[in-house]
Amino acid sequence: MFHNIRWRIAIPFILLNILTISIIGISLFFDLKESYLSSLTNQLKSSIQLASYQLKNQALDETSGDFLDYTAKEWSDQLNARVTIISPVGQVLGESHENKLTMDNHLNRPEILQARNTGFGSTIRFSETLGYKLLYVAVPVMKDGNLKGYIRFAIPAQLISTSDSLLLRNLVLLIIFTSFLAILLAFWISNQTTRPLRQLTQAINQLTKLIFRNERSIPRIVPTTQDEVGELAQAFNKMSAQLALQIDSLDTERNKMNAVLEKMIDGVIIVDEIGIIQLINPSAQRLFDISENNLNGRTFVETVRHHQIVEAWRTCIRNGEPQKITLDFPLKRLYMQIIATPLKQVLPGSTLIIIQNLTQMRKLETIRRDFISNISHELRTPLATLKAITETLRDGAMEDPPVAQRFLQNMETELDALSLMVNELLELTRIESGMVPLQRVSIKPIDLINQSVERLILQADRAGLAIRTDCPDNIPNVNADQKRMEQVMVNLLHNAIKFTPAGGSILVQVKEIDKFIQFSITDTGIGISQVDLPRIFERFYKTDRARATGGTGLGLAIARHLVDLHGGKIWAESIEGKGSTFLFTLPTVTN
Repeated sequence: MFHNIRWRIAIPFILLNILTISIIGISLFFDLKESYLSSLTNQLKSSIQLASYQLKNQALDETSGDFLDYTAKEWSDQLNARVTIISPVGQVLGESHENKLTMDNHLNRPEILQARNTGFGSTIRFSETLGYKLLYVAVPVMKDGNLKGYIRFAIPAQLISTSDSLLLRNLVLLIIFTSFLAILLAFWISNQTTRPLRQLTQAINQLTKLIFRNERSIPRIVPTTQDEVGELAQAFNKMSAQLALQIDSLDTERNKMNAVLEKMIDGVIIVDEIGIIQLINPSAQRLFDISENNLNGRTFVETVRHHQIVEAWRTCIRNGEPQKITLDFPLKRLYMQIIATPLKQVLPGSTLIIIQNLTQMRKLETIRRDFISNISHELRTPLATLKAITETLRDGAMEDPPVAQRFLQNMETELDALSLMVNELLELTRIESGMVPLQRVSIKPIDLINQSVERLILQADRAGLAIRTDCPDNIPNVNADQKRMEQVMVNLLHNAIKFTPAGGSILVQVKEIDKFIQFSITDTGIGISQVDLPRIFERFYKTDRARATGGTGLGLAIARHLVDLHGGKIWAESIEGKGSTFLFTLPTVTN
């Protein structure tokens, strides 16, 4: 309860009010009681003095007989009080309530003694005659300065007690009512005082939730007072506005950073001074096969699990200088460059790890190097032959017409090969640049394979090979340029014939797969090694066995680009020594 500021304000206020009202009530009770007793005594004093004045001319002795009893009873009925008339020696001469003959001498009664000494006596005491407490007042009856006797009035103390009880009850009710009002006032004051604080607490909690939910509706408090609490509310509103601007700015910067990190090809890792990963982008996760769910509290060492990368990071921390290493991952076919840079001023103790995937660059470099090597090899043979022929003719072969004619035919053959190579290079360049327009029409797959097989059937017969076709009648048409796709099919069939020994067979098959038609040419030839298989569609790439068979090495590269232009895909499957299968897909005709 006392953890709530409202109760800490209200309860002391209530207790203080109740204590104050109680003290005032008790004091007031005793003051009123004393005042009431004094007022009642004064009233009796006035009445008894008047009675004393009436009795001074009466004889106050035994000769009065029953007259004094009658007078006492009459006054008693009028005043509603006990009336006693006493002689100067203390004998009861008249009594309103009891038999005077049985009553003791009253000369030594406290009120009589006090009246004799001071002229007026007053006391509250227990009456032995009546058996309960009474308020007694007594005055002497004087005439010409001589004492004739005493007159005494008495009223039951119960009347005073009843009055006191009524007064006490009223005071208690007043205290309860006043305390109730004090409680209500205390709660109202404490509620009004703490309401801005509660609103402030609620607004802060709401603000915290909104920040974590990344919302922009910053709460505000309406000040209801001009005191310190009102100033606090205004300060909170200013803080909320500034915080909203800061959050917007931070969110913008964070979104920019996240967008950059997510779209970066390079991997990014930030490691703190004790080796815990603080940030990692998706590229780094992909490069190291890291799951995002496993990064909570994980160290850099147990995450990357590569001693050279870890050593580069440690050297960077130790020397405070950037470190760069290159790594080759043969199993993953990855070639990466790792750069570790200390974040001195930005994040003291932390290190930025950049992982650059140079695999594609290395692959392109390899392709470029192989391309130069291959084209050099392809050009060297015909050029060397032409040079040898030229030198032979210059040395005298021109004088021998049959020999000269044979050398000129050889020269023409080599020039044709060079022309074919140049033309295929130009054709490949045009295809790659998109300068070859496609005349797409609806073609039956069976027509495409039949025309291609017919062009090479004689060549297959001379090589001792059998060509079979398998194309169901319900295969849908393809949307393709017939001339270009026949070029692809002829190229693949020509390779199958060229690399299949005599007695082998070639199967041309067509299947429907989803919304594509798959063409496959399967031979029983020498096959392709797994090392060469991924690269056979590169320009000028030839296996060692293939170099002896001639050719430019551009046919498969042209076929790949033509299939790509049609929206299809081409690939090869092979087991060395058991034959190869070349497959490509073309989209079906859409209705």
